[in-house]
Amino acid sequence: MDNNRYKPRIKTFGRRWLFRKYKTKTRSSLFKKLSSDERGDEYDDEDESFLSPEIDPCILANELRIFVATWNVAGKSPVGSLAVDLDEWLNVKESADIYVLGFQEIVPLKAKNVLGGEDQTEATNWNLLIGQILNDKCACRWISPSLNPVTSDDYNYINDMSNGTSITSVEEESGNNQCGRYTLMASKKMVGVFISVWINTSLFKRYTISSVKVCAVACGIMGYLGNKGSVSVSMLIEGTSFCFIVAHLASGEKKGDEGRRNHQVSEIFKRTTFTRRFQDDCVPRPLTILGHDQIFWFGDLNYRLYLENDLARELIKKHDWTALQEFDQLRKELGDGGVFQGWREGNIEFAPTYKYSKFNCNRYSGTLPSITGEKQRTPAWCDRILWYGKGVKQHSYFRGEIMFSDHRPVSALFSTHLEVVKSNDAKVVPLQLDVPNSVSFRCAEQDVCNGQRSSTLRSLINQDVEASP
Repeated sequence: MDNNRYKPRIKTFGRRWLFRKYKTKTRSSLFKKLSSDERGDEYDDEDESFLSPEIDPCILANELRIFVATWNVAGKSPVGSLAVDLDEWLNVKESADIYVLGFQEIVPLKAKNVLGGEDQTEATNWNLLIGQILNDKCACRWISPSLNPVTSDDYNYINDMSNGTSITSVEEESGNNQCGRYTLMASKKMVGVFISVWINTSLFKRYTISSVKVCAVACGIMGYLGNKGSVSVSMLIEGTSFCFIVAHLASGEKKGDEGRRNHQVSEIFKRTTFTRRFQDDCVPRPLTILGHDQIFWFGDLNYRLYLENDLARELIKKHDWTALQEFDQLRKELGDGGVFQGWREGNIEFAPTYKYSKFNCNRYSGTLPSITGEKQRTPAWCDRILWYGKGVKQHSYFRGEIMFSDHRPVSALFSTHLEVVKSNDAKVVPLQLDVPNSVSFRCAEQDVCNGQRSSTLRSLINQDVEASP
């Protein structure tokens, strides 16, 4: 192998890692020193061209469109005319590269479901319906990877029969998927919390997709049961790491209930970890949520309004969403000192999504006091989508009008910048599928692991791995 061919990519990888790791001014000085050591000369403060993807010939700036959606389905199965409504909700006509769908309460939160073993029946039913809609009623090839491809917390996207997944090769995938545009990449269920990630099959030809991992955190009853909590998916697409977290947080609109939600958010941050395997040591991969480049947190977050019921309903009648948001609990948590400080959310220009009176009804619960047994709830934006990280742009943020449960679904369309490292011959390294039980990452990063990385960079990365929780 001609090792000189990979030198530009080796330098780019090292610089990318250090740029993410040492973001402060003090750490930047370390980065500058290492760069000058590599060049064998003194560092020039005015020469920072290697930090710019537009100038560095080894980095390509690509764009991905990601559709993120959340929906609390109140324990109902996907039956009847739901397919028509779901087709409109997913807006397949303006197709995205990746669909990330989060659900809550896909099973009723009864004791047998919370305390018993996981039953994948409802998750399978939802995946079947989603797959048929994304692939225009075609279910020929996309189901081959299985309906729950990622079921453990340590999984790499490759021919892994241990969890029911079977992937052959990119060529066979594209050849046998004439009518199926999307493949189920990751799926995970914890009691009623469920995530389903679908990727356009064309991405497998264009990019290296690796380190697909999942993690479930239960923080419901007694702090450790799965009636509340989160399921997360982590993955690398070329040089950019993504994390998708769907959460169902504590309910309640009494004073102090927001504190329980904040505590669960903190627990999810603390307890969500993506294990690193021996094969992963050659390339630093994020172990925690905040270690990722681009993060999306969504679900039934259950934050309410600091507002009396009657006043909230008056503002809703006026469609005065701006005034209503001033009393929104989650808006406070996005500010200084909040649990989501630094995170972003698009402008809300739709009515509160919870709580509707009855299924197949477009009236908030408690609107008609004469109806006995109906719960009195102040309407609120319980269902939300947040994001964190640079290079993310939101194009739309809206709610669907499917009258299937007491929640309305919420969706957002994003575009993100994807960092693609290319070799001197300007070819993107394809995904290799010939090495069992791990993603073959035959690129400069793996060659670096064989001893071609500078000793200074190796020691820094090793220290980072040893210090990671």
